[in-house]
Amino acid sequence: MTHYKLLLAGVAFGLLAACGGGEAGDTTAGAETATPDAEAPVSDTSPVSAEPETAPEATTAMQDILAGDWRTDEDRARDTFRNPEETLAFFEVEPGDTVVEIWPGGGWYTKILGPYLKSGGGTLIAAGFDPERSEYTARGMQRFRENFVDQPDIYGEIEVTVFSADSDGMAAPGTADVVLTFRNVHNWMSGEYAEKAFSDAFAALKPGGVLGVVEHRLPSSEAQDPVAASGYVHEDYVIALAEEAGFVLEARSEINANPADTADHPFGVWTLPPVSRTEDRDGNTPEGFDAAKYQAIGESDRMTLKFRKPE
Repeated sequence: MTHYKLLLAGVAFGLLAACGGGEAGDTTAGAETATPDAEAPVSDTSPVSAEPETAPEATTAMQDILAGDWRTDEDRARDTFRNPEETLAFFEVEPGDTVVEIWPGGGWYTKILGPYLKSGGGTLIAAGFDPERSEYTARGMQRFRENFVDQPDIYGEIEVTVFSADSDGMAAPGTADVVLTFRNVHNWMSGEYAEKAFSDAFAALKPGGVLGVVEHRLPSSEAQDPVAASGYVHEDYVIALAEEAGFVLEARSEINANPADTADHPFGVWTLPPVSRTEDRDGNTPEGFDAAKYQAIGESDRMTLKFRKPE
């Protein structure tokens, strides 16, 4: 399916949802789930929303990690919106797994995944930005190495790969138990290689492996911008991308939903925390702009989707 066909499918889903009550499809610097007005009951044949079942020992280990002194107060303040324990349990991440984290950025989730996988002998593969792309990406990857790769006592032996529009995959084919992406789909759409991202994730996973997607959610009543300039994406559009790559949607969750987010902000999702943008690129702030209003909303409404690579 071409990008154009996927966009048409996403728009069609959105129109059906808006007219008949269908389901919705929606890092900083860039932020993820449908608003209540966009949601509808899931049919008997649809993947059901599910709450993760977590073993007591896994819960204890995760809580110890979340309380670790390598996490800052600012990191912990975001747990309310990012729900890492529940999210990783929903995605079936186990301490002995090989996990690919796509574009870890500043490492908010790496601070959790690294120690968690280290505790069980698992492996974290950080599929980062291409350092050859620009001075900015080179500096970012250097900081990531200094902060995480060079601290194996905390984070374990992190393997670093590259994921980009031109990269040859993101990990060795068929080696990962789980691939995770947090709030990245809109960036891939902007770069016009979202299809490649899902195909590369499919290739990296073992048969039966899980792709976990968290993304800012656009209400189904809104038109999908093909480059997702607002940072918000239809949930059905993401599902179409994944299914075209070969994945099967297994479950969806409202763990990371935020009903207060209307997804119609002056500076897109970046109007909300943690970016909290107050002016455009030219330094202009809209008349009557009230930053406190967006702080009160909190981080974005986010879809949380679990896909499976067929056995």
